[in-house]
Amino acid sequence: MHETGTLSVRLFGRLEIQAGDTPVRIGGRHAQALIGLLALRPRLRLRDTIAAELWPEVDGPSAASLRQALWLIRSSFAAAGRAADAWFEADQETLGLRRDLFLDLDTDRFDRLATSGSPADAEAALELYSGDLLEGLGHECFAAERERFSDLYEDLLVAVAQRRLDDGDVVGARSAASELLGRDPIREEAHAILIAMYGHSGSRSQVVRQYRRLCVILRSELSVTPLPETDAAYRAALARATVRSHERVAELGYERRAFAPLLVSSA
Repeated sequence: MHETGTLSVRLFGRLEIQAGDTPVRIGGRHAQALIGLLALRPRLRLRDTIAAELWPEVDGPSAASLRQALWLIRSSFAAAGRAADAWFEADQETLGLRRDLFLDLDTDRFDRLATSGSPADAEAALELYSGDLLEGLGHECFAAERERFSDLYEDLLVAVAQRRLDDGDVVGARSAASELLGRDPIREEAHAILIAMYGHSGSRSQVVRQYRRLCVILRSELSVTPLPETDAAYRAALARATVRSHERVAELGYERRAFAPLLVSSA
């Protein structure tokens, strides 16, 4: 009889596997790529098809690479005290995950949370994204999904940053916008959010510096100027920072006038 249970696979960032309650460390990049592909496409598939996806550049048959990767996976499960046959189906022609196991993928949960429309789910989705899909594995078969998840994550950062700013969470808005700019420095929405943020809580010089930084990046990378809505956000942020500066000056003037009699009497 086969043991049944949950196979938890973390595909964002570094690959992590847990069979039931047992962590399984998968050794070897070929083996990591194979189990990553099986998790993304768990149904039974032809071995030749899987091998061609993973190693299209290999001259001649890639069956040997597949056999070695599968052996490494089996060895890794055995080293963790788990029988690989409880989680994988394999014969001479096909290979896949067992149909009676429960597969828990962080990518599936991220997809659901990121697209639900719920602010709480959006925050939870950001927590799940610990890195791009299968970082460190350069196999071309992951490129399309890696780009899709990356785009979804970056769009989510924009939405979350704006929502945090609207809710008055200036620190959180800055964190999300800065994270996005670290990934894509020409993402104009993130610059616009930082400009608005400095308008709320920063100085006029910070507003101007962020806007100029955006102008330089857009000119050097795309030979374009900021969008009209970004210009409007800049003007609004500059006006807001100016008003706040004047209010602060007025407060300081009032404080000086209030303390002046005390200073005179003490003298």
